[in-house]
Amino acid sequence: MVRWEPGARERLQEAALDLYATKGFEETTVVEIAQAAGLTERTFFRYFADKREVIFAGQELFQKAFIDGVAGAPKDATPLETVASAVISAADFFGDDRRAYSRQRSTVISATPELQERELLKMAALATAIAAALDERGVTEPAATLSAESGVTVFRLAFGQWIAPGSTRSLIDLEREIFAELGALSAPTKS
Repeated sequence: MVRWEPGARERLQEAALDLYATKGFEETTVVEIAQAAGLTERTFFRYFADKREVIFAGQELFQKAFIDGVAGAPKDATPLETVASAVISAADFFGDDRRAYSRQRSTVISATPELQERELLKMAALATAIAAALDERGVTEPAATLSAESGVTVFRLAFGQWIAPGSTRSLIDLEREIFAELGALSAPTKS
């Protein structure tokens, strides 16, 4: 077994996702993941607390991309414009090279209630962090939470379309389109 070869974390993530997709999350063991990556179980635990963490590693960077987007939004932007700016800027986190991985990850999560719950908690934590970042910009409640939750909803819808089989559109284009639809919901109706 090659222990000190670079890229151990990435190899463990790839091996785990492949095993989860073929055997199922519940049926896959940490030992199998480590062996498939050519590493030891001890090495696995050096990088991940448990086998769920392989799927959710990088959550801090994911959340930071959104928070940095809030901070970088124009000062005169409305709360929802600020969140739209953050969501669109965070799309850089998901280049087209990550689409296949994201599709496979989503399939694994969809097949496992425990992972579905964890994904929902991740999205709730993201909305809370965005609302807090809006608060730091002086946005009061309920506007901060409403904007943050709306932004996370737009992200989830766009992301689902982005990873759909056969999808080739960019995540940014999908997000812009859905934000436009959200804006249209509050536009006056023509009579």
